[in-house]
Amino acid sequence: MKTSLIVLLSGIALSAVIPFSQNKMAETRSAASQGQRQTVLRIDTPDQDRFVKVDLVHGQFTEPTELAVLPNLDILVSQRRGEFMLYKNATKTLTEAGKLDVYSKTHTEGVNAEEGLLGIAADPNFAKNQYIYALYSPVGKSVNRLSRFKLVNDKITTATEKVILEFYSQREICCHTGGSIAFGPGGLLYVSTGDNSTPFDAPNQQYVNKGYAPLDNREGLHQYDARRSAGNTNDLRGKILRIKVNEDGTYDIPEGNLFPKGTEKTRPEIFVMGNRNPYRISVDQRTGFLYWGEVGPDANNDDPNRGPRGYDEVNQAKKAGFFGWPLFIGNNYPYKAYDYTNGTSGAPFDPAAGINNSPNNTGLATLPPAQPAFIWYPYGESKEFPQVGAGGRTAMAGPVYYTKPGASPYPAYYNGKLLIYEWIRGWVKAVTMDANGDYKSMEPFMANVPLNAPIDMEQGPDGKLYILEYGKGWFSKNPDAGLVRIDYLEGNRPPIVKKLNIENASGLLPYKMTAKVEATDPDGDALTYIWSLGAGLKKTTTTPVLQHTFTKAGNYAVSVLVVDKNRASSKSQTINVSAGNAQPKVDIVLSGNKTFYFPGKPVNYHVQVTDPGATVNKTRIYVSSSYQEGLDLAGAKLGHQEAAQTMVGKALMQKSDCSTCHKVDAKSIGPMFKLVSSKYQSKADAPSYLAGKILKGSSGVWGEVAMPAHPTMKESEARQIAEWILSLSATSSAGPSLPATGKIVPPAEVNKKQSALSLKASYADAGSAGVKPLSGNDAIALRSNEIDAKDIKDVAEFARRDNNGNQLLVLPQKNGWIKLSQIDLTDISAIQLVLTGNAAYSIEVHVDGQDGRLLGSAANSSADIALAAVTDGKLHDLYIVFKNTADEAKDRPSLSKVIVKAK
Repeated sequence: MKTSLIVLLSGIALSAVIPFSQNKMAETRSAASQGQRQTVLRIDTPDQDRFVKVDLVHGQFTEPTELAVLPNLDILVSQRRGEFMLYKNATKTLTEAGKLDVYSKTHTEGVNAEEGLLGIAADPNFAKNQYIYALYSPVGKSVNRLSRFKLVNDKITTATEKVILEFYSQREICCHTGGSIAFGPGGLLYVSTGDNSTPFDAPNQQYVNKGYAPLDNREGLHQYDARRSAGNTNDLRGKILRIKVNEDGTYDIPEGNLFPKGTEKTRPEIFVMGNRNPYRISVDQRTGFLYWGEVGPDANNDDPNRGPRGYDEVNQAKKAGFFGWPLFIGNNYPYKAYDYTNGTSGAPFDPAAGINNSPNNTGLATLPPAQPAFIWYPYGESKEFPQVGAGGRTAMAGPVYYTKPGASPYPAYYNGKLLIYEWIRGWVKAVTMDANGDYKSMEPFMANVPLNAPIDMEQGPDGKLYILEYGKGWFSKNPDAGLVRIDYLEGNRPPIVKKLNIENASGLLPYKMTAKVEATDPDGDALTYIWSLGAGLKKTTTTPVLQHTFTKAGNYAVSVLVVDKNRASSKSQTINVSAGNAQPKVDIVLSGNKTFYFPGKPVNYHVQVTDPGATVNKTRIYVSSSYQEGLDLAGAKLGHQEAAQTMVGKALMQKSDCSTCHKVDAKSIGPMFKLVSSKYQSKADAPSYLAGKILKGSSGVWGEVAMPAHPTMKESEARQIAEWILSLSATSSAGPSLPATGKIVPPAEVNKKQSALSLKASYADAGSAGVKPLSGNDAIALRSNEIDAKDIKDVAEFARRDNNGNQLLVLPQKNGWIKLSQIDLTDISAIQLVLTGNAAYSIEVHVDGQDGRLLGSAANSSADIALAAVTDGKLHDLYIVFKNTADEAKDRPSLSKVIVKAK
């Protein structure tokens, strides 16, 4: 039987077990409503918690790019720097099977090469011929090369190499080099190639790409013109090629390619053209349809002068075609012709007949009709495909899953569904299609299995999915890079580990540690807990709590493996504890009100530090203050924070896609966080500035690679991430530390950007022999004494209305109240109500209930309402009760703010 091989060339944009419920089927229906694709689920899909991620190799790869599962379930993995890695299924070991001398690093400062060993695939008849195909960038010649090798005695050598095809690729630039290889039906080989174009702005030029289509055809700027490659019918870059490889290593052109052999100004190898960065491809083994993920450009918004914002795409080619780039993107959204000499725009390109009039084009001027994307989505939320989420994006596609006769490892429900996945967002989706292969719906697939930047996925001969994880970092050996298999259990399920908690993760010797794990078993089995305590020490308990005493100083990695009666297991996260050094305790003590700050009134503070077993070195105390916007009375954590705000920012960063491109103190595709922290220490509005970059995206500050926008992230969360980044510098503030005891005098007038005063203190000890230094933190947030109506959430009988963007509270028809929740009344002498219009209301102020102790009252609201002193220092609810004293309230006044006044 003849088989097709598809090779995709593009660029890097770059242990538990879980089972399935019986007889669960699902129907889906796609409904079009106002241009949106909506999915209606009628019956439950298979249980997602029955999918299992089984680690085969972890932490041993350096930039893995693609995998090939062999008939005996050995697995070959290509690494960008040239290595062929072989996982032996029988011995569960990873060895190097060979190495190519590849071009993988530029000689140009600030430019990352994405070339190297890009992809790998096994011949469909591998069991007989031992052929392995690889796409790579050889040293010394500016080409990408497709070659065939033999795997002999678990080794690949250049002596067996047969060069099949090579094509020019411009070097010393970034980006989009490609490399995926896949076989499909009919013995045809498909190869995908990236557009080999720079998506960033050309330096020292007034008119630049700005994340839109690179169409700059000025002399000397060839790399900024994708029409020379992806839009060129006579160039093999930015394409998916299709050939038939002969036994002697030559190749023929199959019927049905985009341009018949002999067509002037075309290349007959082209099956699909108009590709930017088709990073992963797959071929449906039954229909022959080709699928790929297209990594899109970075523009955050549509521009009337340039064209559409950036989209990633998942594409389907039932036959040969032109898929738009760089003239179109997404659902055939057209870019506009653009003159880079004067910044003027022309007409939008026509999808029916795109024109390539670039002087860098060596092919046809009129292109075939553009094909729209199969699935497309921007950085922000997608109206058409809401299930893809939002954030950074790197689309991947394939395989189409088919059950195996007699022994299918997954539910038949998934038979014939296309699996798509996201390198950045980490999800996998199952796409349902109709009998013609047209899109119907998508849904989560193995939704509870976490993935670390999945870069390739293949269905093995056993019917199971094998996934290659690149790891969350760029151009480095990532500790979370791995090779995993996905199992599905119909019977016993492994335990679910939610969290490992350790009380006081440090202490002086003897250090008594108490650890507790939160774990449950889906099948109700009794659990056993195998605790790893570092240095090879293990303990077993039948309860989820362990008490252990460390008598030797050191840092220990603590984790627990939770095992059920059938030996299915799940592992907790690892927590590092310190024996022989106790974490310092930091407290900020205020002498006045602990909820509000008052314009012009000093905030007196004192930082207290205790460091068990050591003398406090006051020079290690760091104190800073800042103002910020948006700390509302109802939702804010006022007063002391349970954790320093910077630690909250770190947690938010780890949940986002930021960690994929940035490391704290190691180089990745983006700058290390410590460098960012140092760069902006002297910038007065650094937290707001960096938060804006996180929300809106950025480019050109740290080199060519653009940072994606995060339009769905809350502004407050972006600011917390920014504050954590700024805390990483050796001098974690714009200036020297404030004194450990002192006062802060707020400005005499408050503006919206100063609605909260944040005071932070930290202390780092010196550590001890064999034990790392530890730090303690505290933070206090005081809000402005002027409380806007929009920040008052608890009201009774009040209405809300908008007044030119400012929210007001409309006073009640008869009686009503507003509540200021959990505030400190220390030194509070009065309140002032800021109203629009005359108020025929009497006012009463009660504490801890609308009928609680009366603190003050007024016949009307024209003057301040004096309050009786409350000196207990506790937090109270303050009720301001309004009673209508008129017979009617036709034009009811509105409350715009409450001003709390101090003695």
